[in-house]
Amino acid sequence: MNGLRAATLGALCVGVAAAVAWGLAYPQNSAAASVVRAVSDGAAMTVLGLLVVPAFDAERYRGQLADRAAHPLIAVSAVWAISELVRLLIGAAEAAGSSAGRVGVRTTWVFAVDTAVGRAGLVCLAAAVCVVALVSSGNARPASTTCVVAIGTAAIGIAARSLIGHLSESTLGGVAVAVHALAAALWCGSLAALALTVTHRGQWARVLPRFSQTSLVSVVVLLVFGLAAATVTLNSPTDLYGTGYGRVLAAKVLVTSVLLGLAARNRSVWLPAARSHRATSHVSRTRSHVELAIMAIALTLAAALAVTG
Repeated sequence: MNGLRAATLGALCVGVAAAVAWGLAYPQNSAAASVVRAVSDGAAMTVLGLLVVPAFDAERYRGQLADRAAHPLIAVSAVWAISELVRLLIGAAEAAGSSAGRVGVRTTWVFAVDTAVGRAGLVCLAAAVCVVALVSSGNARPASTTCVVAIGTAAIGIAARSLIGHLSESTLGGVAVAVHALAAALWCGSLAALALTVTHRGQWARVLPRFSQTSLVSVVVLLVFGLAAATVTLNSPTDLYGTGYGRVLAAKVLVTSVLLGLAARNRSVWLPAARSHRATSHVSRTRSHVELAIMAIALTLAAALAVTG
């Protein structure tokens, strides 16, 4: 699957998932806001993945993988920054009862500094801009100070989202969703980074086992803290079908279950084949793209949750 087809598949998954979330939560959900949030979240996760992906390769090859990640990293971090700005404009427009195209700079600034949602959005935007500046310097090599700072800044931008939405008034809920988001970012972002940078069978054989170990830990953390966040959010099990938020959450849980089943199968089938050089690079890319497509659906539903009133 070439890059254009993969991008088209990803866009289709995001659009369909946003439409489903809109239908499940209507009229408390905006499909446009869900898409912008999904693009922003996906870009932030991919940035984190591209920054850490050299660590999955053997030490002697990490510089080569970092070089392959350099150009995608600049492009994706720029997409992250732009989408964060758009998201801030949409938030300001909704607060002012206007359209994003007509909201002014002053209105946006007041929203960004005088509201909790705006301040959280400003933190995310600042983190994205800082990452763009750091990775554009050309010094974000593995184990370098610039790379470490960029990873930390990206993590702050991702975790800052826990300040927004239904869990912002609960300390337990805020911590749970922040850790949940970081675990999801490490899992999904790393796989996206592998799909963007790994090109041959031998490289897949080296990086996939380490990615598999990291993703297993990430999935466990994701499930534990996701359950904690859901417990804080839902008043009763009936909310899963009785409220728009609950229905979107139920859809996300369903898609995540499918994703976990696929990941388990890949761990038992794809991983041994790749490790023993029996899986071609084409097979490995195809498997990663299929898993990423389901991830895109799950992440879009998660983004829809954040914007469902």
